[in-house]
Amino acid sequence: MCITKKIGAVLLSVGLTMSMLTGCGSSTEKNSDLKKVVLNEVAHSIFYAPMYVAIEEGYFEQKGIELTLVTGFGADKTMTAVLSGEADIGFMGCESTVYTYAQGARDYVVNFAQLTQRAGNFLVAREPIEDFSWDMLKGQEVLGGRAGGMPQMVFEYILRKNNIDPVTDLSIDQSIDFGSTAAAFSGGQGAFTVEFEPHATALEAKGDGYVVASLGEDSGYVPYTSFCAKQSYIAENADIMQAFTDALQMGMDYVTTHTPEEIAKIIAPQFSETDVETITTIVSRYHEQDTWKTNLVFEQDAFDLLLNILKDAGQLEGTVPYEDLVNTDFAKKAIETE
Repeated sequence: MCITKKIGAVLLSVGLTMSMLTGCGSSTEKNSDLKKVVLNEVAHSIFYAPMYVAIEEGYFEQKGIELTLVTGFGADKTMTAVLSGEADIGFMGCESTVYTYAQGARDYVVNFAQLTQRAGNFLVAREPIEDFSWDMLKGQEVLGGRAGGMPQMVFEYILRKNNIDPVTDLSIDQSIDFGSTAAAFSGGQGAFTVEFEPHATALEAKGDGYVVASLGEDSGYVPYTSFCAKQSYIAENADIMQAFTDALQMGMDYVTTHTPEEIAKIIAPQFSETDVETITTIVSRYHEQDTWKTNLVFEQDAFDLLLNILKDAGQLEGTVPYEDLVNTDFAKKAIETE
């Protein structure tokens, strides 16, 4: 088994991952009885609303956890933090766990809770297109994502579903850093760009672009992001793992039983640079396309689809066992104890 394109950045210093630190929880005083957990998220995005609900509603504290949230700004940096022990738990595209396992990591990283079940990015054009079809991308330049990352691979997956060759039928610019494509698009690069929120909505607000397609809707259900931890951490901290997963499930329950307006109001402190109206618009988009699972169980059929996407993208040869890379015990128990 081999990976044709490896994440070399897994060997980077974890110091690069600590670019942004966010304290979690509403209380100003820390309870010494709480168990400290460092969570490294791949990006800070409204796409991950259930997690921020759990933070803002104090669900982690209720379950005995003092959570420190760190944004890694990329799956490679988040994985580095988890492997090095700088983070206890990682939250990123689950493809990263496949890569590290296939590369032979001894204390490899295991997925234990799946948060999103659809892609969270959108295709943005320079002009409104009422009847968009994917074949309109033929011969065009599109600002894409990092090779081997879920955003790019799901984009290619959709193209192939529509009989479009990602290599020969269009030009995909993958040279721009994550988070900088919207600015490049505003500056005149590309005919289309693939954007996460809030960048897609921001482009529309400025009149620089218009959302013409949802990758989440057109790809169907895919295991997009999940929470993970090293084998050793899971084995040594089963009580923390269960408490963490229970708190996440409470956040999931909230978003499935409340309106986008209510969700936006709860998570607004996490996005102080964005007005509540815009947050509501973004939450509504994700809510309408059934972005979030109702539970955190990472099913085998979803994992098998992930492997197929990796193989189609040329990122994986052979296979990896579901039983090694997915632990559903905590997620299933979280449902039972609701």
